Amino acid sequence: MPQPATARATAQSSFPWLIVICGCLITGLNFGPRSAMGFFQLPMLADTGWDRTTFGLAIAIQNLMWGVGQPVFGALADRFGTWRVLTLSAAIYAAGLLMMASAHNEMMLHIGGGVLIGLGVAGGSFSIILAAFARSVPAEKRSFIFGLATAAGSAGMFLFAPISQGLISAYGWSDTLVYMAAAMLIIPVLAIPLIGNAASNPSAHAEFKQTAAEALREALGHRSFVLLVSGFFVCGFQLAFITAHFPAYIGDIGIDASYAVIALALIGFFNIIGSLLSGFISQRYSKPIFLAYIYIARSVAVALFLLLPQTPTSVIAFSVVMGLLWLSTVPPTNALVAVMFGTRHLGMLGGVVFFSHQVGSFLGVWLGGYLYDQFGSYDPVWWLGMALGLFAAVVHWPIQEKAVDRPALVPAE
Repeated sequence: MPQPATARATAQSSFPWLIVICGCLITGLNFGPRSAMGFFQLPMLADTGWDRTTFGLAIAIQNLMWGVGQPVFGALADRFGTWRVLTLSAAIYAAGLLMMASAHNEMMLHIGGGVLIGLGVAGGSFSIILAAFARSVPAEKRSFIFGLATAAGSAGMFLFAPISQGLISAYGWSDTLVYMAAAMLIIPVLAIPLIGNAASNPSAHAEFKQTAAEALREALGHRSFVLLVSGFFVCGFQLAFITAHFPAYIGDIGIDASYAVIALALIGFFNIIGSLLSGFISQRYSKPIFLAYIYIARSVAVALFLLLPQTPTSVIAFSVVMGLLWLSTVPPTNALVAVMFGTRHLGMLGGVVFFSHQVGSFLGVWLGGYLYDQFGSYDPVWWLGMALGLFAAVVHWPIQEKAVDRPALVPAE
């Protein structure tokens, strides 16, 4: 019988670190360029003469297509394998960045920067990577590893904020998009260790057999899942608005443009800390209650930022707080889906939850540009986001953190 120290060493040596590391790198590359889209708004509009509604609609379409693509790519990854989906998504992502770089009319911007980039992000997003992790990582470490992957996405945001601004200043917005497209070609190589689908999960044969349609019907009929979907809509609304419009907002309130880079870099950096803490906390405490507290904290942060004097210091303080709360919703949300329904259809069901997130993102980005052009201010969207945060806290509170009852299902063979 192995000694405890030997058993621990064996467990550590068998832990799928290569899968985790490559998945985290993919998440950073996938999340980085799209999180930097706000830096392209003003230079692109200056060259093309378009208004903020036009740019906002492109990014809104991007977020919507990200959401629409998530359950589809998730189901494809569950069935045909993660590597194939990640390779396809990298090609679509690169094509979208190239079309956006050469856009000479609004249609090209909306197709390239909207549809194609959105689908490209969807195919390599959190639900795809986290489903691959869930197949390989023990359940007792799942929330923490989900937090690690989310932190990697945050690191992408942290790194791409100054890199994007520096490249735009040196080479222009169009060439910067071309360089980002080239970076997407690294993803198929990094994705090789993630080869596998839902059936390759070592515990797959112990789970219940369901078709994708059966799993979807079960989830949509489950009260806690519907509440989770409703609450995640708010996360998308809040974050996409800030990502797309915060750089312009900082300029509007008379603060030097350099603070836009500092703000998004701080959000990305503290997002790393917040995501890791979220994975740690949600592994040990109630995930629904923790999510409710996150949304309350976001609403308080927005209210204080709007009501107190807006200075470079307040921008930095707001960015730090929002960074800690930014993607801290992702580990407990995806872990709740795994707790409720297992990992067999986690890619698809996680994608359904994320679709709601991206519907919120679409509205947050589009309303930001539309209401600004109508009223000359982003304030209505800020206050709406604060109210929605309180709504999200309310709907997360009654979610039950337990596996769905399946008395009529047959165990998988």
